[in-house]
Amino acid sequence: MLLVAAIAILVTMALALARALLGPSVYDRVLAVNMFGTKTVLLIAVMAFIMGRTDFLDLALAYALINFIGVLAVLWFVQESRKRHPSVNAQTSTESNTE
Repeated sequence: MLLVAAIAILVTMALALARALLGPSVYDRVLAVNMFGTKTVLLIAVMAFIMGRTDFLDLALAYALINFIGVLAVLWFVQESRKRHPSVNAQTSTESNTE
C-alpha cells in the first residue's frame, strides 16, 4: 500500500513540475514549486516508513522548513521587484488579461 502511495506522489510531483515549467504566471510557478516541495516531504516520509528508517522523518521536517522559507523569500522578492519596476507590472498584467 505504501508503494502505491509513493507512486501516486511521484505522479503528482511530475504534474507539479509541468505546471512550474509552463506557468503562465509567476504565482502559478511559485505555487507549483511549493507543491513540489511538499510532495517531496511526503515522499521522504513514505520512503522512511517503507524502509523502516524513522530517522528520515527529521530530514523531511527540515526540508519542509527550508521549502516554506524558500517560497516566502521568492514571493517577497517578486513583490519587491514589482514595487521597484511598476512599468513591468503593468505590462505583465496586460499580458495575463489577454490570455
